[in-house]
Amino acid sequence: MNREITLGSNHAEFESNSPSAERNNMGDRNNTISVDDAVIQSISRRQGSGYVTIQYPVSGRNTMTHIQVVTLITSRNTRMRDQFGNPIGLRDLREGMVVSARFSSMMTRSQPPQSRAFSIMVVQENESSIIEEGRVLEVESSRGFNYLLTGQEDNIYSQVRYTITNATLIRDRRGNPIPLRSIRPGQLVRIERASFQTMSIPPQTTALTVQVISS
Repeated sequence: MNREITLGSNHAEFESNSPSAERNNMGDRNNTISVDDAVIQSISRRQGSGYVTIQYPVSGRNTMTHIQVVTLITSRNTRMRDQFGNPIGLRDLREGMVVSARFSSMMTRSQPPQSRAFSIMVVQENESSIIEEGRVLEVESSRGFNYLLTGQEDNIYSQVRYTITNATLIRDRRGNPIPLRSIRPGQLVRIERASFQTMSIPPQTTALTVQVISS
């Protein structure tokens, strides 16, 4: 069952959505979140711990769905299995894999939030991607939730909201890396996105790459 966590500004402390969880340590598996069909966005290792950033759809208020991004902290106690049930390690995980994950409901206030991973199970080796082109309507890069909105201003059904993560590659017309804030409304962009998107209006999905085509 997916449970949405409300997060604040960047602090290296953990927050829970239940009073009982606050009294338990991070290893308490009674206070967990389980998600299916999450997609691995990035993988790194620092100071003996693994960091696996995933994204997954979450149903919110009024049946609206949005994309949640969480970085899972893995350790030797994290159970990892491939799609056949065989034990695997962090080195066997790849960006783009579809996984089921179980992790602590206590998270840091960072963006994206971090949580201790209890288990990661590979469901699918690779997620297929989709290439789309669109005219930029809106760019948000300053409130912790980065996104691009494309489509026609007077037709909401033509619009798509693309979530920009730390793993999203953004390039200008010459192929040079640029920050999200360099993209301007009115520019034509080519976006490689995840194969799934929410049923909301406009739909939301995650951008894997963004290429500016023209101004």
